Amino acid sequence: MLLENKIAIVTGGSRGIGFATVEAFLKEGAKVVLCASRQETADAALEKLTETYKDAVVEGIWPDLSDYSAVKAAFDAVAEKYGRIDILVNNAGVSESTPFADYTEEKFEKVMDLNVKGVFNCSKAASEHMVAAGSGVILNTSSMVSQYGQPAGIAYPTSKFAVNGFTLSLARELGPKGVRVNAVAPGITYTDMMRSVPKEVIEPMIAQIPLRRMGQPEDIANAFVFLASDRASYISGEVLHVDGLARS
Repeated sequence: MLLENKIAIVTGGSRGIGFATVEAFLKEGAKVVLCASRQETADAALEKLTETYKDAVVEGIWPDLSDYSAVKAAFDAVAEKYGRIDILVNNAGVSESTPFADYTEEKFEKVMDLNVKGVFNCSKAASEHMVAAGSGVILNTSSMVSQYGQPAGIAYPTSKFAVNGFTLSLARELGPKGVRVNAVAPGITYTDMMRSVPKEVIEPMIAQIPLRRMGQPEDIANAFVFLASDRASYISGEVLHVDGLARS
């Protein structure tokens, strides 16, 4: 098992890519704390996981990721219970598609608070324990739009561009202390959001991908497993595109 007995925290772990990552980590022997926005969503995810992985060690937390004191308290409790934090996956995020003319300061801040400030808060809280231990892995969810933008909803690609810069800079700073930092940039992935998109919209998108299919959450989760494992022990400061060569 690639992650046997590792202690991992996965934010946004109750559905989509985050849930698939929690599953993949459990299959590889990790003990996982999934972080959700609310207790109800955490409980629902845990019910599914414990039915499938009966011997797995998995639990849920739900701090406000934009509040550093709440994140630190929750992460400190995880470290106290399990003795350490080996892996953090900053996957929680929000996307939207408001035209720029209709943007409000509040809407922009809402995206940045979770997608950027949340990554900062979680990384800061977890890295304290990783640096003290002399080892650890921080993984961030970026996006293909961080490189190419998108027609509307400017806060989302802006936030993911910030995540890329955060990843590269933190990798340089924490590398000498034994902590690796990388990001995964998914392409078009078949999550709950994509299930509601009409077929006539999806098909032209797929036609632009050489592999002629959308990514599955498991495709992204597998990349996180690799980067979290010792097989990626000499990889840091990378933004790994998992997009079926969807880039132009």
